[in-house]
Parts: sequence; structure tokens; C-alpha cells
Amino acid sequence: FNADDVVFNLTRWCDKSAEGNSMAARMGALIDAKTGKLLAGAIVKVDDYTIKLKLPDSDISIIAGFSDYPALVVHRDYEKMGSNFVKNPIGTGPFELVSYDVGSKVVLKRRVNGKWWGGEAHLDGIEFIDYGTEANAMISAFESGEVNTNYETTADYVSILDKMGLVKHEVVTANTIVARTNVNNKPYDDQKVRQAIQLAVDNATVLKLGYGDAGTLGENHHVCAIHPEYAELPKVSRDIAKAKALMTEAGQMEFEHELIGLDQDWHKNTADSIAAQLREAGFKIKRTVLPGSTFWNDWTKYPFSMTNWNMRPLGVQVIALAYRTGESWNESAYSNKELDEKIAKALTVADVDKRRELMVDIENILQSSGIIIQPYWRKIYNHSTKSVKNYGIHPTFEQNFENVWLDESA
Repeated sequence: FNADDVVFNLTRWCDKSAEGNSMAARMGALIDAKTGKLLAGAIVKVDDYTIKLKLPDSDISIIAGFSDYPALVVHRDYEKMGSNFVKNPIGTGPFELVSYDVGSKVVLKRRVNGKWWGGEAHLDGIEFIDYGTEANAMISAFESGEVNTNYETTADYVSILDKMGLVKHEVVTANTIVARTNVNNKPYDDQKVRQAIQLAVDNATVLKLGYGDAGTLGENHHVCAIHPEYAELPKVSRDIAKAKALMTEAGQMEFEHELIGLDQDWHKNTADSIAAQLREAGFKIKRTVLPGSTFWNDWTKYPFSMTNWNMRPLGVQVIALAYRTGESWNESAYSNKELDEKIAKALTVADVDKRRELMVDIENILQSSGIIIQPYWRKIYNHSTKSVKNYGIHPTFEQNFENVWLDESA
């Protein structure tokens, strides 16, 4: 693994034309706006183990973007070998791939094909088993001794797994869920309709009913109080009368909204809570619940839907990913020239206090646009058997097993 691999990967990440390449949204400072590819001269190979980035503008999120979960690093000959990691799993980590069965199981073993640079992992191997979204399947797996740990325990099941004698791990995060409208679909191209929906919902109630109060309140602008540049805005309370007035003014009181979401427990509960409050406000709404295998095929296209968003270290990071014009993850299709300009400016400001001044305007624009109901920030949990040592849960769900071991005597 050397500088050639790094240059190859950064070049791929900067290709906006590559199908499904969301990394391009994180590499904006390295991309030529005319070609949609790597800017000439932006990456310089200094020697076999050093590269230098030459950005035309400052971008405080560039390194943080390198750590985001779509940033899979592959071998420099990845494309020459057929662009298939499962068939050619060349890596440098503590474990290597044995098998990969979609929707079933992934098997890893401790690296033997080339010594791991970090030493030697304690575990002989790891098996990732997919039990689907039904939490009872996970509970049964723990009861039968099939698993040692889980990916996540959602809030409704924390007490159940606690009572089973399992070890709980928890962390405060900026992970969230949003109910968003897509402005390319009527009537959500009308700001009054969007604001009416937002004002009809009390986020505290959604947190309680949707996630068992295991988190903190969101403010409908997707910047969390734990983000360094968070700016506190005046509180906006539920206002059914104003919501009805706006919807009436827009001429859409008789329109039937369809809120689409996943079949996963907290997703479903959160969406149900939002739908119930919209009905209480006098709006017509139906709920559609889809399995993940179906939902994620068109997640950026639904007129009105629920999606979860993972945490990023900087508030401006997620704003740039989710709300900047034309980005691949801009599921609301929202486009606002003033917002784009302020995001671009915020990305150049390293001083947190100065960046917070810009975030006041960014948060206000997003909140007043009405494009999202962002009800809460999630505390996240997982559980392990007592035999699992030196493991917890990461705020961004990273899976780090290189220093984990099993003590069956525990």
C-alpha cells in the first residue's frame, strides 16, 4: 500500500460520473466543475509514501470526508481486476474476506495472507450474520448462543437485552432520522405546504413515541448541539392553527399525503407518530411501510419519506451532503443559491466561532424551508455477551475488532 493506491482512490472518489459515487460530494474541493472529475494538479505524488493536496479553496471537511463510511479504499488495480472486491479482496486490515453472501452472512478470518501492519488480531475470525430488521430474531440469536454481539440495539429493546444479562454499550451521537419532502413532487414544491407539515408536528412527542425518549430534540435544520459550529436558534413550537392556515392558503387541505418508510421498528414508530400528528391537525395521510430491500432502491425519489442519517464530525459536512444543489444524497431535491453560497463559505472557515456565525443563516434557511421534520438525535446502543472484551459502540457505527477478544470463562 503506497502513494499510488491513495492517488488511485482519490481520483475515483472525484469522478462525479461514476454510478453511485457519493464520495464526489465530499471531494468537491478537488473536483473540476467543468469536467466533474479530479482537478488537474490537485494531487501531487511527492514520493512513494507521501502525497500533497493542492486545493483551489480551503475545505475544512476534506479530511473528515475521508473517514466517512462510503470511503472504501481499494487496490490500485481494482478496476483492472474487474471491480469486484469479493472476488479479489485485496486489503491491509487485520482480517481478510473468506465469503460474502448478500442478505445472509459474511465470514472473515485473521489475516494470514500478508502480516497485518498493526501486529496480530486476537480473534481467529468474525462472522457477520444478517437477521433482517425483525428484532425478535436478534433476541433469539442471543438466547440460543448464535451471536456474541449485535450491530445495534434500538431503544425499544434496550431493557429487554439488559434483562438477559448482556453487557450494554451506549454513546451520544448526531445520528438522526428525517421526514423529508421532495420538492420535485407536487404539492411539496410549495413552501407553505412544507411549513404546514412541519408546524403540525411536535418533535418531543415524536422522540417519546418513536424512540422511547432515548435522545435529544432536533430543531428541523439537521445541525446537532454536539457539532462544534452549532448555533442555537429561537425555539419553534407546534402550531396546529398556523399549520392549517398555511395548508388552506396553499389550497391543499384535501390532498392525501403518503409517508413512506422502512419496516424497522424505530423507523416505523417514528413515522407512525408523525402521521398521527398530521391527522390530528386535520391533514389526510396514509402510511406505506416497505422492507429495506425495496425502500433503498428509490430513497432519493419518494415524494414524502423517512430516512436515517448517520453522524458526521462537522455540522457543515452533513449540510453539504444533504442539502446542497445537485448532490447525489440531496433526497429533498432542494436548491437554494443563497444556501449553496453560505455552505461554500462555511467550508472554508476553520475558526469555529466564525463558522458558527455563518451557521446561523444556514440553519435558518433550512428550518424555514420546511423540507424536513428532523425530530430527534439518537443515543445509540448495542449489546454483547460477557465473554466479549474491549468492545463497545462507535458514534458512526464503525466496526473495530482488531483489539477485541473472547474470554469464555467470563
